[in-house]
Amino acid sequence: MTVTDTSVKTLQNYVNGTWADAEGAEYHDVVNPANGQVIGRVPYSTADHLDAAVRAAREALPAWRGVSTINRARKLFELREKLEARKDELARLVVTEMGKTLPDATAEVGRMIEMVEAATAIPTTMQGKVLEDVSRSVDAETIRQPVGVCAIIAPFNFPAMVPFWFIPFAIACGNTIVLKPSEQVPMTQSMVFGIIDELGLPDGVVNLVNGSREVVEGILDHPGIDAVSFVGSAPVAQLVYERAARNGKRVQALGGAKNHMVICPDAVVGPTVNGLIGSGFGAAGQRCMAGSVIVTVGEAHDRVIPTLLEESKKLLVGDGLEESTDVGPVISCDARDRIGEWIQKAVDEGAEIVLDGRSPDADPEGSYVGPTILDNVKPTDSIITNEVFGPVLAIVNVDTLEEAIELVNASPFGNGVSIFTESGSAVRKFRHDVEVGMVGVNIGVAAPVAFFPFSGWKKSFFGDLHAHGPDSVEFFTRKKTITSRFFSGGDEHGSYFVEH
Repeated sequence: MTVTDTSVKTLQNYVNGTWADAEGAEYHDVVNPANGQVIGRVPYSTADHLDAAVRAAREALPAWRGVSTINRARKLFELREKLEARKDELARLVVTEMGKTLPDATAEVGRMIEMVEAATAIPTTMQGKVLEDVSRSVDAETIRQPVGVCAIIAPFNFPAMVPFWFIPFAIACGNTIVLKPSEQVPMTQSMVFGIIDELGLPDGVVNLVNGSREVVEGILDHPGIDAVSFVGSAPVAQLVYERAARNGKRVQALGGAKNHMVICPDAVVGPTVNGLIGSGFGAAGQRCMAGSVIVTVGEAHDRVIPTLLEESKKLLVGDGLEESTDVGPVISCDARDRIGEWIQKAVDEGAEIVLDGRSPDADPEGSYVGPTILDNVKPTDSIITNEVFGPVLAIVNVDTLEEAIELVNASPFGNGVSIFTESGSAVRKFRHDVEVGMVGVNIGVAAPVAFFPFSGWKKSFFGDLHAHGPDSVEFFTRKKTITSRFFSGGDEHGSYFVEH
C-alpha cells in the first residue's frame, strides 16, 4: 500500500465543533506495525492550529461551565452508550494502528468505557463542604469550580484508554479540552471524536489537534492553557512538568517504569506463570505497568522459571487481528531495533539468554520482537535500571524477601510491583516497605480500576494529583472558600474579626 491509495485516510483536526484540514502542515504516514503498510496520513499541526483550538476552548468555557453538573453527567451517559455500541470497531482500529492483540485491545476499550462510567458520578464527586456556625452566625463553605482549558498529551501504547484517563473527568468538571494524540496512533481518537461530535456538545468544548513536538511545546507555553496532563517516557515527563509548571500551569506528568515481579518460594506455579506471561508479554511489553524484572526468592527460581520458559515458548507472534496470535508487533521498526540492542547489551554484560525473540517467525515487513527471557541478570546490569518497553523479561535471583525489597526500592522508577506468594505476613511486609505507587498481590498487572488513582512514584510520576479516581476531580477543579454572615436574624453587632 502506498500513500496514493484511496484507502489511506488523511486525518483532520477537530476544532470548535468542526472537522478541518491542518492547512500548511506537513503530513506523515501512519503505519500498521503488523505489516508495514501505510493506513493513514496525519498532519503535524503548527502553533497556529493549536492556537485556534485553544481560543475555541477558551470561548466555550463560560457556557459549558454554566451547564449543570447533572446535565454534564447525562452527556457522559450518552457517550458511554455510543462507545459501547462501537466498541468492537474501536478495538479493531486499536489493533491496526498500535499492534496489540484483539483481546488486549478489547480490554483496553472496556477500560476506556469504564472511565466514562466513573466520571458520570460527578454530581457526587464534585461536591464541596459546608460548616455552619464557624463563628456566631457565620457559615463557611468550600466549592469546586473548573480549572479552565485543559490540554492532554497522550502516548502511543493505549490509543483508546489513556486519553480517557482525562477527557471524561475534565469535561464533567466543567472544563474544556484540547487533545493531542500520539502521532503514531492518531486514528482511534479521530474515530472517538466523531462519536463525541454526535453528542451535540457546545462548539469548542472538546478539540483535537494532531501533531508532534511543535504542538507539545506549544501546549506547554500557551498562556491560554491552564492545566496539562501528559503520559510518556520519564525524561519527557520531567521536561513537561518543569516547563509547564514554570509557565504557571497545573501539571500531572506520568512517566516511564521498570516494574518488578517478586516470586516467593511458596508461590502457586500455574497462576504465577500466567501472571508473569500476561504482564511481561501482553501488548508486547509496551505498557507502563508491564512487569519486566522477575525477582526470584530462594528456591522460587527452580520451581517457577522452567514452567515459565516452557509456556513462553508456546506463544505465537503475529498480527494481532489473527485469533491464534499471542504477541503482536511493537509499535515500529525503530522500536524493534532499539529493543534488540537492549537484548544484545544484556548478553554482553553477562546475562544468559534462555529465550531469544529477536528473529520471530512473523511477517518480515512488520516490527516484531518475540518473547525474550534473560536469566542470571545482575542487579546492576543496564537492562535492570532502564526501561526497554518491549517483550523482554530479565530474571534476578536473591536469597531473601528483604533483598528483593531492596532491589525494588533501588530502582529510580516507582510505578508498579507485584508479589506472588500465599503468605499473608510476606504480603504485609512487602506492601508496607516497597517504594512504589501500585502493588499487586498475585496479580501481574496491578493497574487500578477507574475509581482509584493511577499512582506512580519517583520518576514514574511528576506532580501531585494522579490520573483518574478521586485525584481526577481534585486535578480538574480548583477550590473556592466562602465565608458569609447575614444580619436578618438581628445579630447586627457581632464582629467576625473580633471573635477570631
